[in-house]
Amino acid sequence: MARQSSLRSWLPGVEVARRYERAWLRPDLTAGVALTALLIPAGMGYAEAAGLPPETGLYATIVPLLVYALVGPSKILVLGPDSSLAPIIGAAVLPLAAGDPDRAVALAGLLAILMGLILVAGGLLNLGFVTDLLSKPIRLGYLNGIALVVVVSQIPKLLGFSVDGVNLIDEARNTVVAIADGEIDPTAAAFGIGGIAVILAFKLLHSRIPGVLVAVVGAIVLAYVLGLQDDLPMVGALPEGLPAPALGGLTWSDVADLIVPAAGIALIAFADTGVLSRTFAARRGESVNGSIEMRAIGTANVASGLLGGFPMSASSSRTPVAEQNGAKTQLVGVVGALAIVLFILVAPGVTGYLPSAVLASVVIVAATSLVDVRGMVAMWRMSKVEASLAIAAFLGVALVGVLEGIVVAIALSFVAVVVHAWQPYRAELVVVPDLDGYHDLARHPEGHRIPGLVIARFDAQLFFANGALFDDYVRGLVTDAPDPVRWVVIASEPLTGLDTTAVDELVELDQYLDSHGVRLVFAEMKGPVKDRLILFGVGDRFGHDRFYPTLDAAVEAFEAGRSG
Repeated sequence: MARQSSLRSWLPGVEVARRYERAWLRPDLTAGVALTALLIPAGMGYAEAAGLPPETGLYATIVPLLVYALVGPSKILVLGPDSSLAPIIGAAVLPLAAGDPDRAVALAGLLAILMGLILVAGGLLNLGFVTDLLSKPIRLGYLNGIALVVVVSQIPKLLGFSVDGVNLIDEARNTVVAIADGEIDPTAAAFGIGGIAVILAFKLLHSRIPGVLVAVVGAIVLAYVLGLQDDLPMVGALPEGLPAPALGGLTWSDVADLIVPAAGIALIAFADTGVLSRTFAARRGESVNGSIEMRAIGTANVASGLLGGFPMSASSSRTPVAEQNGAKTQLVGVVGALAIVLFILVAPGVTGYLPSAVLASVVIVAATSLVDVRGMVAMWRMSKVEASLAIAAFLGVALVGVLEGIVVAIALSFVAVVVHAWQPYRAELVVVPDLDGYHDLARHPEGHRIPGLVIARFDAQLFFANGALFDDYVRGLVTDAPDPVRWVVIASEPLTGLDTTAVDELVELDQYLDSHGVRLVFAEMKGPVKDRLILFGVGDRFGHDRFYPTLDAAVEAFEAGRSG
């Protein structure tokens, strides 16, 4: 049993293969083939964005996909070069390479290895819990923000022109200006918009044939027949060569120079991957262990660096393509990787006839599948606070950057937790006719107090931020009671902990009540909380006679004392 558990932890893909169902094969194969149409140009493009040879982008796609199929816990997550990492990779590597492309490739490989080792170490130390901070509002806002960023970035390519922009607003403004200035290429726009129409048509018809594949293959054939390779921006022909080690000429000083950038890229990559992994798993009714995911992404990056690639992460544009085309398991990534190898060996020139506008149409349709306006509206109706977190994540990702947006949303989540704990629900409990137990007076105004007794409940742990609030609340109940109060019973079952500041507040409350002839007792307090009272040195003040196992026991003791 322990061996099987270890196998599932270290090689989830092997466990999936053992349980593979025949019905999954067709959707996995078609999704893998459809995905290839996006993997090839995306890998080449992001390599160029990082200042590296195009083939390294293919290696950073092939190798991670094959490795992740074995070690990755997410069944449909697609790995590869990423737009948010490419500029950081270039900034870290190119100055050290000093114009030498071979050294740039070696440094990029080293960067991937260092980044991967950092992630593997984090996974082994079970630091994947950081993904638990990525709550539903954060995931919802993040994905909507990513969708907007991707769509805006692809519109110029869709219409046959290019623009520069330092952020989303700048890029959107420049796109609008270019359109107004008549820079649209009618032929490119026809291919791009036509690609969207074909993909959506096949989707609406629920066709078993992937619309992405039809759009890409159809565009290649049409561009070849019409001889448009010199008239339109094309993705370009594939370079020759398969993944191989390319780490020559490195020194220990290079490790020192790249360790800090590697740590930064590791943080960005896992933050991005953690959101995608958990989101897509939830959409499929599955769950993913954050530490195993961290370890898997790290392992895939180490392999990428060893075989001529560079740092990569999960893809927010390619993963939806796999999902849309019915992906079931990690076999999709294997099919995509092997298809790239086949293209490199057999038909490297085919993508020279693929218009960039069609690639943009594929990306746009995939990105729009991440949009969930209905979910945002529903969240606003359910919780304004959580909806505000989602909006913060959306604006952060869209206007500042992926990592920055997530960090802002996580920080706001912490603020929301503190505010919730600072102002928890609190209630005075009373007796309600025909109902057993003791109930919230605010919800049962027909209830009545027991003369001389106040029962208070505070639904949170006591700590520095709410200790004074607890003190003031109990004092207020005593002051406002219609009859002189002799006992205060704290219904302590919701109190899960307390700190030194809260203990001081508790002592002050006890002193105040004692000076007014009121006895403070506790009912249903958990053992660990009692232990902390002893640890903090107030065990003598709050002796065993102050604690009762149930509210009924405390009330009976009060009434017995009153009658005596």
